[in-house]
Amino acid sequence: MENSVGGVVIVVEDREKLAPKVNAVLTEYGDLIVGRVGLPYREKNKYVITIVVDGDVAVVNEMVAKLEGLGEIQVKLALSGVCNP
Repeated sequence: MENSVGGVVIVVEDREKLAPKVNAVLTEYGDLIVGRVGLPYREKNKYVITIVVDGDVAVVNEMVAKLEGLGEIQVKLALSGVCNP
């Protein structure tokens, strides 16, 4: 198991349609999440979520893949080197 600390930025293109699905994925991987900030951009019907993660790199990548699989979502991941658990 390789643990890492990093950040994930998620831009939800259609907030009304996808926010519940995004929140379901984030809840599923809640053990990875150290902190979360969500900013609605109502004028553009977008939602930007920034989360700090700490956990197994493979599990973080699995979460990112599930988010990307929802469609109409941009996800960017930045992870530190391997950290001791």
